[in-house]
Amino acid sequence: MVTIARRGLLAGAALLGAARAAGAGWEPSQRVPDPSVEILDPAFAKYRLASATVERVATGFRWAEGPVWFGDMGSLLFSDVVNDRIMKWEEASGTLSVFRKPSNYANGNTRDRQGRLITCQHRTRSVTRTEHDGSLTTLLDRFDGKPLNSPNDVVCHSDGAVWFTDPAFGPNPHESMAAPELPGNIYRIDPKTGQASVAVEGVAGPNGLCFSPDESKLYVIEARAKPNRLIRVYDVVENGTKTANGRVFYDAGTGTPDGFRVDVDGNLWCGWGMSEAEDGVIVLSPQAKLIGRIRLPERCANLCFGGVNRNLLLMTASHSVYALYVNTRGAGTC
Repeated sequence: MVTIARRGLLAGAALLGAARAAGAGWEPSQRVPDPSVEILDPAFAKYRLASATVERVATGFRWAEGPVWFGDMGSLLFSDVVNDRIMKWEEASGTLSVFRKPSNYANGNTRDRQGRLITCQHRTRSVTRTEHDGSLTTLLDRFDGKPLNSPNDVVCHSDGAVWFTDPAFGPNPHESMAAPELPGNIYRIDPKTGQASVAVEGVAGPNGLCFSPDESKLYVIEARAKPNRLIRVYDVVENGTKTANGRVFYDAGTGTPDGFRVDVDGNLWCGWGMSEAEDGVIVLSPQAKLIGRIRLPERCANLCFGGVNRNLLLMTASHSVYALYVNTRGAGTC
């Protein structure tokens, strides 16, 4: 009999093998503008830099996720989930190094308003903060006396609150997940009290999340919606502490959205997959219109904006990190 953990390991190996096969023959475009950057609506034309091409800046990972830019270090931190480590890529030198191992199977990462790393950890079922001295503080691992499920993605509000998704999926392939004791909610950790509250409930498999540039809206990916995955949007109310008026923003159809960020104009840049026709990034206008696409040889799990001018789109795919300069900037801490 094949155990749950063994099935997970086999699935992870199959995923890794498929990703490597998909990207094995990939070469950066020698043409400009890069044909993999597609204008699907005239509104996207101003965001494509004619001289920019998609670059693979690092590879050799097993499910790259959770990218976050640290401008003071000139570096990208991201999770190499299955390899149980957080990696560091330095833009100026191209140097790749291990930032933390073990990482407790870290997934989503962000940076708070004090410049500290906030991380979702699968193994400990917790959200942690890396202090400036390198020590770890657990922000939350239980709610109503019950352990969290599998914290997945995380963002910080300008008021200092930490918002994160906690679906009942996401452990690494080497471990089976304990039976969930909580529904898959989105939580808000109050910056003053450290107490958590449910910000959004009733989402089937909440995954990626981000705020609009003015923080009046919260976008959430519903990864277990049927028949198709959805991007939902909520109004942020009561001084940024609650949400209301949840509705469907975009139906993913045959695609698989994962993590996303917004630019200063309110466009959503969304990691996408899971087929050769879908893999990469799609760009949605604030009106939920598909305006652009960036094709990659692997499923893109998540992304962020970095670089000196915050116009370097950094995309974590199945086992690689890709980069593309664009003519816009990430909003807030994106």
